[in-house]
Amino acid sequence: MSSPGSLQQQRVSDVGERALIERIRARVPPPPAALVISIGDDAAVAVPDRGALQVLTTDALVEGIHFDRRFSSAVDIGYKALAVNVSDVASMGGTPRLALLSLMLPPALPLSDIDGLLEGLLLMAGECGVALAGGNITRSPGPLVIDVTAIGSVKPRKILTRGGGRPGDALYITGQIGAAAAGLEWLRTGAAEMDRLGSWRDSQSEGARVAAPDDAQMAECVARHCRPVPRVRLGALLGRNRAASACMDLSDGLADAVTQMAGAGGTGATLDAAVVPVHPGAAAWFGAAGRDPLIAALAGGDDYELLFAVPRRSRGRLRSVIREARGVQVTWIGELTSGGAVALSRGTVSEPLPGGFTHF
Repeated sequence: MSSPGSLQQQRVSDVGERALIERIRARVPPPPAALVISIGDDAAVAVPDRGALQVLTTDALVEGIHFDRRFSSAVDIGYKALAVNVSDVASMGGTPRLALLSLMLPPALPLSDIDGLLEGLLLMAGECGVALAGGNITRSPGPLVIDVTAIGSVKPRKILTRGGGRPGDALYITGQIGAAAAGLEWLRTGAAEMDRLGSWRDSQSEGARVAAPDDAQMAECVARHCRPVPRVRLGALLGRNRAASACMDLSDGLADAVTQMAGAGGTGATLDAAVVPVHPGAAAWFGAAGRDPLIAALAGGDDYELLFAVPRRSRGRLRSVIREARGVQVTWIGELTSGGAVALSRGTVSEPLPGGFTHF
């Protein structure tokens, strides 16, 4: 049995702010040469990439809104907190370089959760070449909040925005849609069953969590929700090769992204229902519930794939990007139009796109 002072029972309030900072700093790899001053000072200092502009973005994950510890481990949460930010950098055609981490911690949070959060964040950082430059720790009287700021670089004239598309530009997406939304629904169903049986013991506990699905396709959906894979390399290639006229990530669903891209560029858009790639596990899940799998996938968020527009003159550049994309699936799904309508085409019938996720 663990002693009262063991790691398993220690909370963040037991060790204090300075010890937490030292605990984090001890886990972070040595900084790259461009990071002149890193964790431990009042601010970080970095040397910018020569001839490049900075891309800056921030996103917060709030317990109860963006994650549920009944089915997301601390490692998952840390991984996702950085992934959603580097996805934004990628959608701008940039390459992520640095990150700042702010933690708003309930006093009773287990110290082991801090280790898990950092493990997940550093795992994602290693995969996308990002250095943790600094951050902040503060007490939270309510939920756990993880706020990450990501900083990247992009060359002038190679920046991608939402509003650069023009009528006639073809629309493409990476990967498949609907997986994260289906995975989240599956996890919530399992969590509800745990609550019904009383097997979820304590919201602060790592000991009770929804088990992984047996079905391989649904397991992929769950993984896409818990640990999304940002398209960092492909986003940078689209900007570097000037293959795309507009780009954004699918944080709030493909339908929302198409609507926002068309609105920002003053265009309309038409999607071809026959070619939109829905993850097979998501299609099976939504279909079993009596829902239209395509509509559910279009409305679902958290995919963190990229939607981008390609002018006709840039199709050859896109082929070059796809060759360098290391097997990432890229699918034509429609085009931007001269009218203001945003629609889904099912043969000869058109219908409005569904809405996406909104906080309010």
